[in-house]
Amino acid sequence: MTKRIIAMVGDFYHKEEWAVASLNKALEELQGVTIEYTSAENIIEHLQSKPDAVVFFKENRLNPQDEKIQTWMDDEVASAISQYVQEGGGWIAWHSGLASYENIEIYTSMLKGYFEFHPDKHQIVTYKAVEGMSLTNYSDFEFLDEHYFVVCDEENTNVFLTSESVDGSSIAGWTHEYGKGRVVCLTPAHLEEGLLHPMTTTLLAKSIELSLP
Repeated sequence: MTKRIIAMVGDFYHKEEWAVASLNKALEELQGVTIEYTSAENIIEHLQSKPDAVVFFKENRLNPQDEKIQTWMDDEVASAISQYVQEGGGWIAWHSGLASYENIEIYTSMLKGYFEFHPDKHQIVTYKAVEGMSLTNYSDFEFLDEHYFVVCDEENTNVFLTSESVDGSSIAGWTHEYGKGRVVCLTPAHLEEGLLHPMTTTLLAKSIELSLP
């Protein structure tokens, strides 16, 4: 039976076309999966259509360079997302899908983490699989990236990927069940080079596969 995924990708700092190219490449590794690209404007309505999983690559800020910042997610939307996953949906919070949501407790509680900061300068980031996790049974890989540092409730999730650069180390991937559904959080990548890196797209494909019922 074909699985249906909805993807909401792209924001002020994160190019939609790069994310789409990365996701399309990842889908080449999966069989029986269709994808619909849509905006987050009618997210509650989209969730009510009961997709098998949602890939989310969009930060909360709408105008991050302005003095007065506007955000799009509120508690109503966060509650709808939480309910969707609890009822059996899959949620992949990918890179910017973790960003600027620290004040939306309903959402970050479901994720068991969120983006905290990244250094101003891009650096070579090395991503390392956590031993014993079937999702990442491959060797380390690296590329120039925006190094995400995150807050993560490690004791209540399963960390499968870590990251290291000259700026330090952090957690880069984790997953857990949430109600009847599953959440996967993945921090790489920001630049086109990283988004289209074969290990990024393979990891994204595995994350989608894991999230599906």
